[in-house]
Amino acid sequence: MTLLSRKADYALLILSYLHQQAGGGTARAVAEKFGLSRSFVANILKELGHHGFVASHRGVKGGYALARPADAITLAELLESIESGFRLTVCNPSQPDDTNHEHCTHAGTCTLKGALTTVHNRLLDVLRAVTLAELFDPNGRLNRPSALLSLSLAPAREAAKAPQA
Repeated sequence: MTLLSRKADYALLILSYLHQQAGGGTARAVAEKFGLSRSFVANILKELGHHGFVASHRGVKGGYALARPADAITLAELLESIESGFRLTVCNPSQPDDTNHEHCTHAGTCTLKGALTTVHNRLLDVLRAVTLAELFDPNGRLNRPSALLSLSLAPAREAAKAPQA
């Protein structure tokens, strides 16, 4: 089981490519670079444009470029946009005010809902702490072995510091 869908994975590849290309790129160039279907890349680019991650430019030198700097986009923001919300389980809402999410048939007897909600929230905290620029930087902090561990422990450390009622 993977947590990232194929569409989210490809969206990250596309954004990484555009981040590395100062002048942007075309759907054809991205498809050739990664050996992907050009039409699938074009569809993802269209969706990325709809969500404000890329801007398209028409004409002979047309193509796509990042609409915002990669350091202004978090991994959580991208995944929540591309995946129409991010949920670890069906009992976790994709958005804090989401009341129309699927309900688990075991909600009344489940002893794990609270614990899974805590894990879900900690995972979201980690995803919100990672920018695309950090993800795309081969020499950045995310490539140090302890980086993600320290990100995942940060909410627990803060909770431990908070006064207990």
